Amino acid sequence: MHGSGAGRRNRPQTCNAEHMARVDYFNDPNAPKANSLVPSVTAVARNEVGEVLLIHKSDNDLWALPGGGIDLGESAPDAAVRETKEETGFDVEVTGLVGIYTNPGHVMAYDDGEVRQQFSICFHARITGGELRTSSESKEVAFVDPSRLDELNIHPSMRMRIEHGLADRAEPYIG
Repeated sequence: MHGSGAGRRNRPQTCNAEHMARVDYFNDPNAPKANSLVPSVTAVARNEVGEVLLIHKSDNDLWALPGGGIDLGESAPDAAVRETKEETGFDVEVTGLVGIYTNPGHVMAYDDGEVRQQFSICFHARITGGELRTSSESKEVAFVDPSRLDELNIHPSMRMRIEHGLADRAEPYIG
């Protein structure tokens, strides 16, 4: 399913990669109850022709913005810079806030028993250097023209962040 995904119910999406398997549930009444909340970040970075930087994730086989958990002692913007570098090879500078995404209806169940409720801060970022490369978390890294997003398998909650990041919004999304 593509589009913003707001208010939609999706079937769980499973993945078995070299990392822990993960199942994403989005507004699914049969989803397991969350037992964890991990603050995380994502970054919307575009190249000079307006294509958005995306990764093909190893843990759930979906396309996504680069991002991940905030480490203890680290600020959210610093985590976005670190995660983008680790997953894509690019150095970025955080330039603004896209939004805060805390939908309790979006949970991620891992095969170790953790069921994590979504808590993600999404930033605008500007690429300042580096070179495209993959990592253990990203089996593919690409700049994607926004008109081609429907061709990729992107979770509805991630698609919403991408759309918000590409839009010319006066205020960040809070939800």
